[in-house]
Amino acid sequence: MADVLSTLYAALMLLTSVASTCGNLLLLLVLLLNKELRSDTLGLTLSFSLSDLALGLSAIPFSVYNSLSQPVRHSSEADVCQGGGFIFLLLQTASLHSLAWATIYRFTEICFALSFHSIWTAGRSRAVLIAVWLFCLANATMPLMGFGSYAYSESRFLCCPSFTPENRYFVLLWMGAGIVAPILTMCSLYGYIVYVARKQARRGTFMCNELHCFYVPANNYLRSSIVMVTTSVCLLVCWLPYISVCLYETLSGQQSPSVTAALSSWLVLTSAALNPWITCMTQTRYRAAVCRSFRRFVPCAGMFLESHSQSSALHLPATNRPSTTTTTTTSTTTTQPPSSPKTLTRP
Repeated sequence: MADVLSTLYAALMLLTSVASTCGNLLLLLVLLLNKELRSDTLGLTLSFSLSDLALGLSAIPFSVYNSLSQPVRHSSEADVCQGGGFIFLLLQTASLHSLAWATIYRFTEICFALSFHSIWTAGRSRAVLIAVWLFCLANATMPLMGFGSYAYSESRFLCCPSFTPENRYFVLLWMGAGIVAPILTMCSLYGYIVYVARKQARRGTFMCNELHCFYVPANNYLRSSIVMVTTSVCLLVCWLPYISVCLYETLSGQQSPSVTAALSSWLVLTSAALNPWITCMTQTRYRAAVCRSFRRFVPCAGMFLESHSQSSALHLPATNRPSTTTTTTTSTTTTQPPSSPKTLTRP
């Protein structure tokens, strides 16, 4: 039975490694080919994408090898184990904090649109990125300096922080500042954006440009709310079991069941595979960039996507169609917007 569970765990980890590698390579390729995505948040996006890619190429394959090579055991004092624990903790914390700051950037862009460019400058973005990595390096170096320790976990098949009562101060500090704080920040910001979106959907909005005004249906706001709720749920599902198991082992001094520890570790590493797909599929700019990249490299897929977009445009509902009236006098064309009030609001 133990061999079956180890094989199943190795298969799940291998699948996670492939998904993480492919997803993050896709995200990096999209950023490389589309210059319009290179905003002030580019450094943060590259930070969590490269961290997740490194996790998919280092920690996860190491766990697969250990689960299949039993009864081989690793010495916790070995340099390989100490280095593996350092890399695992560093990449895990850097990915989560970079993702949290990218969420703060997006929240500022939506809720503080008028003062956004004065709040987020290129210099401040670089300062945030440097501060994130300095914090993560300091956090991962503490066990090597004697505050906490790294050890090989037989139930997780990984070299990771030692979750024992002797290291409870380090574990509580790392969990509080490195894990719980960014997760609570992201969920709170997403929750506020959903609240604003639902409030805006009840009021209704007219979006205007230099040519015409058109009504934005409530479904657009509700669809954005669903995306953010789904992102928050995925984040909590991946991290809450891991946090609970680690705190239980640290505070009680008892080892959790092997299946529980292995499942929680697999879930938390799965977040490295989900992050790039969530970024590419839920944000309109990235989704459009992915479609353009497919059209560039796969002509058949480009023809299909183009025909699909044209057919969608032919079946727009009446509320989405711009209402314009054009009159020509003395070779001058003017456009009359609809009688509805011209207001520009952002959720």
